[in-house]
Amino acid sequence: MNSPHHSPLRLGILGCANIAKQFTRDVSQSRDISIQAVASRDLAKAQAFANDFKLPRAYGNYEALLADAALEAIYIPLPNSMHAEWAIRAMQAGKHVLCEKPLALNLAQVTRMFEVARQHGVMLLEAYPYWFQPQTRDLLANLSHEKIGDIRSIQASFGFTVGNPGTNIRMQTDLGGGALLDAGSYPLSLIRLVMGCAPERVIAQANWAETGVDISMAATLLYADGRRAQMSCAMDAANHRHATIVGSHGTVETEYLNHTSDSDVHPWGYLPSQLRVRQGIANSIAFTDIHSASGSGFRFAAEAFAKVVREKDVSAIERAAAASHDIAATLDAIQTSAKTGTVTSLR
Repeated sequence: MNSPHHSPLRLGILGCANIAKQFTRDVSQSRDISIQAVASRDLAKAQAFANDFKLPRAYGNYEALLADAALEAIYIPLPNSMHAEWAIRAMQAGKHVLCEKPLALNLAQVTRMFEVARQHGVMLLEAYPYWFQPQTRDLLANLSHEKIGDIRSIQASFGFTVGNPGTNIRMQTDLGGGALLDAGSYPLSLIRLVMGCAPERVIAQANWAETGVDISMAATLLYADGRRAQMSCAMDAANHRHATIVGSHGTVETEYLNHTSDSDVHPWGYLPSQLRVRQGIANSIAFTDIHSASGSGFRFAAEAFAKVVREKDVSAIERAAAASHDIAATLDAIQTSAKTGTVTSLR
């Protein structure tokens, strides 16, 4: 519920892709957000979107949305290759920006995006929906030294079978496709959340599709203090999303889903997400299931974004910015390692 001192954040949607529809469907139920407009390069498509979700305004180009003085913030669900350009243009127009992951194609773009955000005094947040899940809060609480000791390693994966590979943007290099950017950014973001910093070096291997994108990728991340992480991602496998975090005195396992439900029956297909903890070093110790509040990660993310904007919580945004910087630097290094076959140091 929104604070009585804070009006709903007035938000515009830049693009009409399926993810924009899912976001709008979920976030429209929030009292903290007022989605007021949508833009497409096809006015008819924008008008249909606005009609479906009862939005007041529709625009036939992106520039018109950014010029809408009534909007305070923009949500960007565009293809990966368009994130940096349109986030920067939105921020130059004085809008706060909630941008889909990955924030950009490389570290240079991410660095520039945050420079622009600071120059114009606006908030920029990378939208990993699971980051804002109550389950993630509970996950972090169970990573304390009292619960599992010193963290030694994490293994995290995410993969699926890409649909319509002949036309899917995930298969197109010029649109920022590939398993690493599209799927791998998720396990990497979880690894950064758990480890608290970027690795020192990485080594990666990929399988490449005919279009030139990586269809699957695996990497080992080496940290200065001797910890290790392993990530894998794929677009040619059955759906899987799992992480195991190993401490000196305990283990945590999770699915870290974007959207969660209390049951297996949900109108939008959301499912319960596993989080379980074993406190102790013996295999005879049973795991304890941790049950968290559930809901749409899109809504949790949008409400968290609205909160930091309304409260001008620069410190929270800077913490998220540091994580986004490390994720982008790690993505760059993994790409380089996979292409060269060498151990790659982060810049």
